[in-house]
Amino acid sequence: MKANQSRQSPAGWEESAALLPQAGRDLPVGRHQFHKERLMAHIHQDIQREEPLAATGPGRPKNQGFRLPRLAIALPVAAALAVVGAVVAGSALSGTAGSEVAGPALTTQIGTPTTKGAAHLLEQISLVAAEGSRPTMKPGQYVYIESQAAATYVRDVDDKSSLAGQPLHKRQTWRSADGAKGWLIDPAVNKSPEGETLSLPDEHGHPYKASLNGPSYDYLATLPTDPDQLLQLIYKQTKGMGNSPDQEAFTTIGDLLTESYPPVELYSALFKAAAKIPGVVVVDRAQDAIGRTGVAVARLDETSGERQEWIFDKKTHVFLGERSVQVKEVIQSGVTEKPGTVWFTSAVTRRAIVDRIKQTPGGSA
Repeated sequence: MKANQSRQSPAGWEESAALLPQAGRDLPVGRHQFHKERLMAHIHQDIQREEPLAATGPGRPKNQGFRLPRLAIALPVAAALAVVGAVVAGSALSGTAGSEVAGPALTTQIGTPTTKGAAHLLEQISLVAAEGSRPTMKPGQYVYIESQAAATYVRDVDDKSSLAGQPLHKRQTWRSADGAKGWLIDPAVNKSPEGETLSLPDEHGHPYKASLNGPSYDYLATLPTDPDQLLQLIYKQTKGMGNSPDQEAFTTIGDLLTESYPPVELYSALFKAAAKIPGVVVVDRAQDAIGRTGVAVARLDETSGERQEWIFDKKTHVFLGERSVQVKEVIQSGVTEKPGTVWFTSAVTRRAIVDRIKQTPGGSA
């Protein structure tokens, strides 16, 4: 279908958005395209064997001292482990007294949820997504995604735990069509401003295998575009992950909206599939990481008390970003997690197809 030129499609490539000034208290400054519970489940098990300071994800115990921001959806487990190691090492710095890295916990006002209109809104979003057009990736090209993200984590200083905020920062990823080559620039996880490779096999010979947890463009092109079949596949491949099958399915779809490149037909089908998940609601007002206000499609994780929100422009239904907000008060490890705490927030600011790693749209590598 021909794209509607009168409104921007959420699937629109070479999409960009002006970075707005941060709002005040209402700005939800604090999850990536990071904070990924299904990947974290695997990573947590591996790191816990060797690291006393283990990373955790949603629904996680928070007594390890650092709440790890969610990793890129496109990041394979082997590469993710390497990045997690860097983040865990960095967390020791953010947990020291006087550190300039840590700021106040990120907070926001909690919007009002309702089941009324959720299916209709997702249908409208799906229709807009179907109108989008995306260039076909050529051999050797890369998907470039730029975003702004911030997070809240549990910080340990002198055996005392408290909530602290990770500042808003730019994140850039490049991924080849097969997912085996890539690059990440993210000051929250990189030791160098130059970033680091995500290419696999890595130095240990770990091969890359695409999945819903770490999809490539080529892999996404093989998924069914029938909403019922797609949702059935998601439930099957995420069985046993997360705090509930429904929450895991919702989270999986949300991950695919941020740092992946679903073909137009699949992108549209994702929203129709989401409408079939029990417990999905609409939140009347939500803001992304750079202060853009919209309406959110959301679902509450009853175990963790967190509500995951996908934020869309109210008029155009363009996808703006996502965030994870605490809506139920929970006390863990002596830390009170109050309603309104923003565990993660992100804003997608640009997507494009580029010819080289570290090349940006309109620029050179």
